[in-house]
Parts: sequence; C-alpha cells; structure tokens
Amino acid sequence: MYIDICKKEIRQVNKTAILQQTAYWSEVKRRQGWETSAFDFKVRRRDLFAGAADQDYAVSDVLVILRQISEEHYIAYVPYGPEIEPDTDCQGVLLEELSESLRPLLPEKCIMIRYDLAWQSHWSGEEQYFDENGCWLGPPAKQLQELRFNYSTRSHNLKKSNTDILPSNTIFMDLQQDDQLLLDRMKAKTRYNIQLAGRKGVQVKTAGLENIDTWYNLYAQTCARNGIVQEEMGYFRTILTARANNSTSPADVEMLLAEADGIPLAAMFLVVAGHRGTYLYGASSNTHRNYMGTYMLQWEAMRRAKRKGCTEYDFFGVSPAPDPQHPLYGLYKFKNGFGGELFHRMGCWDYPLLKAPYTAYTATELYSKGYHR
Repeated sequence: MYIDICKKEIRQVNKTAILQQTAYWSEVKRRQGWETSAFDFKVRRRDLFAGAADQDYAVSDVLVILRQISEEHYIAYVPYGPEIEPDTDCQGVLLEELSESLRPLLPEKCIMIRYDLAWQSHWSGEEQYFDENGCWLGPPAKQLQELRFNYSTRSHNLKKSNTDILPSNTIFMDLQQDDQLLLDRMKAKTRYNIQLAGRKGVQVKTAGLENIDTWYNLYAQTCARNGIVQEEMGYFRTILTARANNSTSPADVEMLLAEADGIPLAAMFLVVAGHRGTYLYGASSNTHRNYMGTYMLQWEAMRRAKRKGCTEYDFFGVSPAPDPQHPLYGLYKFKNGFGGELFHRMGCWDYPLLKAPYTAYTATELYSKGYHR
C-alpha cells in the first residue's frame, strides 16, 4: 500500500460529522495550548476495499493533535480519525502505512501516534462475543486483539492502548423520522418522563456566556454526585466560544438549559457538525429531580438537531452492555431509553515511533489522569 500525503491548512479540514476531526475542534485544542496539524492523504481504493476498481483512489484527511509530555517528547493524537474506514483486514495495514507517512512530518521526538478509532469494533458483529441475552461481552484479550489487527502488516507494531480516551461505546439515534415516531420508539418510561416534564412546566432555552455560572454550578453538583474529576470553568468557556467559521468544517455549538419556574434543572452542550448532533457534556441539579428536566433536555436537543439538518444524534458515551457494575451503567440506562442503537468503536490504538520512551510512558499512564479532555 502506498499513501500520498501532504500537510494542509487547518481551515481546509474536510467537512465531517465527526466533531473531533473538524477545524472547530482544532480551535478548541489550540485555545487549550495544544498544537494541531492537518494532512490530506490519498490511497488506492483496491488497497482498502475488496472489489474496488484498480484505478480508483480514496481521498481523505486527518486532524492530528500534538501534546508535549516532557521537555523533549511529544505524542501525536488522532481523535476519532481517520474517518475513512477500510475493510476489516485492511485496517491495520492502512494505519501502519499512514503512521510511517506521518513520521517525518511530526516532531523528531514524537514517541507515538495514538489513533482513537471511531471504526466499528471487529468483535461487535460476531455472535461468539454476545451472551444468551444478546448483550455484548466485549473484545477478547489485548494480545488477541493485536494479533488480529496486525494481520498483514509488515512490522506488527500496532498496540492496543491501556485505556481509551474518547468514549468507545455510544448510542446513535436515527433522526430521519417525525417526532411522533421518535417518541413511539422510546421506552415507555422515557416517553412518560418527557411528558411529565412538560406537565410540570419544564422549558428548554438556549443559554449563552451569561449563563456559564449556572452551567458550572450544575456541573459541579454532577461531578460531586458521581465522583467525576471536575474541569475548570475556562474549558467550557472555550467549548462555547470557539469558532471556525472561516473553515470548511465549522461546528454549531449551543448550551441548552432546562428550567421550571426559573429554577435551573439541567444543562448540556449540543454540537452540530455535518449531519450529526452530539451531546458533548451534560449536568443536572441535585434537587427537583422529580421534574425530569434531563429527559426534556435530551428530547429538545434531538429536535433542535433535526431542525439544523441532522440525520443522527450521538449520545456520546455509555457502558458497553447493561451491566449494573459498570461505572457508566447509569448513563446507559438513561440514554438507552430514547430508543437508539448501541455502537461499539475500536477505541485507542498506538503506533510507537520511539520504543523506549513509549514503553516508559505507557507503564505510568494507568496511574495518571491522562492528557486528553
């Protein structure tokens, strides 16, 4: 496989439904002090897809975020990229060739490229990885994953990361239906809670920077209630104010606030990129939970995403199965009630560029908070 690659301006990043591969996301990370780069690449389709014509080419791009982890060393992180998804047996080969093509274009002391793959897990479509109730059991052991993913690669250098950064399991909601059909597809309890919120007078409005303190108060309550590490307010200011309107891949960002009788109940960030609306961050109050503000908030977010031209809604992060012992089970139970489809991604995979620093970094990584937010 041969890849023709070249660097390009961030504002030329291709339009995409993958939020983390947009010029908007590059601007968010730049304001946080990270470096970003974008690259076009071209590869013969026959090297990616069985039965493709010999002379056809696939043209795509990739957004790479650079993080300096020491005085001299860097990590190259590719959030939910590359977007193009080859046949299963060709995926490892593509990442190997892409990594070697990127190597001379990255800092000399870059220790690895970490791909946070949005591609469907190889093991989520195979019957043997599901129990008798149809619940996914997850992928096999790390060594078996690596053996399969490195099939046909030259160096067998792709390593399954010790941890995923972005959510590897989500629920997608198909928005290509009218509101009544969307409601009919929900679980009865979810539909009832939306209706109950309406009867209790819950309203959802667009909020701006003037409401950032309200958001952060709800967010702080949520973090304390669920044992979540709390981000600084400045991070959410960046999410809300960053723009890439002079680019080919901007994003439309809204902070939505659910309230009743002037009392804040819940809030969230809705981001629209391409044909997808994404529920990026959410928070809710410790009080007045019987008003079901979170249910009305999600319902209104989906309706707003539809009005903006979205055909799907990404709930962004759940447990991989209905396992009460999983820390994200509560999110699964809530989000699954809206009637979407559970989707399992491949998660993070590393291509080490400098073996010794990479080994040292991954040995300590499990004990740190990590470098991506």
